[in-house]
Amino acid sequence: MTQLRPESARARRSRLLVALQFTALGLVWGSSFLFMKVALGGVSFGQVAWTRLMLGALTLGILLLVVRTRMPRNPRVYLHFVVIGAFGCAVPYLLFAWAEQYVTSGLASIYNAVTPIATALMVTLAFRVEKLDRSRILGVTAGIIGVVVIIGPWSFVANEAAQGDLALELAGQLACLGSAVCYGFTFGYIRRFVTGHYPVTGLTAAFLQVGMGAVILLVLTPFVAIGPIGLDLPIVLSLLALGIAGTGVAYYWYMNVLNAWGPTATSTVTYLTPVVGVALGIVLLGETLSWNAPVGALLVFLGILLAQGRLRLPRRRHAQNGVSEAG
Repeated sequence: MTQLRPESARARRSRLLVALQFTALGLVWGSSFLFMKVALGGVSFGQVAWTRLMLGALTLGILLLVVRTRMPRNPRVYLHFVVIGAFGCAVPYLLFAWAEQYVTSGLASIYNAVTPIATALMVTLAFRVEKLDRSRILGVTAGIIGVVVIIGPWSFVANEAAQGDLALELAGQLACLGSAVCYGFTFGYIRRFVTGHYPVTGLTAAFLQVGMGAVILLVLTPFVAIGPIGLDLPIVLSLLALGIAGTGVAYYWYMNVLNAWGPTATSTVTYLTPVVGVALGIVLLGETLSWNAPVGALLVFLGILLAQGRLRLPRRRHAQNGVSEAG
């Protein structure tokens, strides 16, 4: 018995560490929308995304050296991660940063929670690695209705005097939605072309994704990162937190939690990030949300529960033959 105690204590410490990393992951990713909003006070949206990816890639590169992880030798892996880096980092980071010029950080964090709905559509309709059953169809439908409620199209009809501002806000919301679709496409692409095909460790995958995104924006530097800069302490700290913690360390935590808990449990961080994002926006930036944003978010969360199989419809029974059909 005495020989088993150290192993048991080590296992408990490991579980506690994973739980702490999961909590920190939700807090850091939820805070990322606040950091973007603050950083936009002194740099352009392209510079926000560019700095975020450069710092994130540098952080993950250092972590790779510390743990001495080997890079894959198959050149096809790198070609796949060019696509993953583009749609999993470069494009959505640009879209979110651009959008936060016109929408609140809290609303942007709510749209980020649409990612599982977009993922369900991509893995079933685009990449066909899963099938939609009744529960998932209902979940996707509820998620889409939730997005429409969040957008609140009635407000654009009722307030004709502010059509210009409302048009920019709508464009910002659509950009946030585009980011969620990019994330969904990325998860589907990984499932279809990487998972089970190439032996890539979690940390290596995180570095390749962020690193390829950084390379893409590095090439596009003249178009996205050149312009006037006005820095102060809050802006600098926001950029450092967004890049080092939100894009570098957070991906490392994410892979640790994913390896310990699996994808289904890990994806519950989706419920935590918008809560953190909305709360920080209200408390620190004085943002407000109209009634339709939280109502739409609840519909999206219901859709996620159904689309991910955590909440299922009751089985249908055929009275004639006694055969039950799963929902």
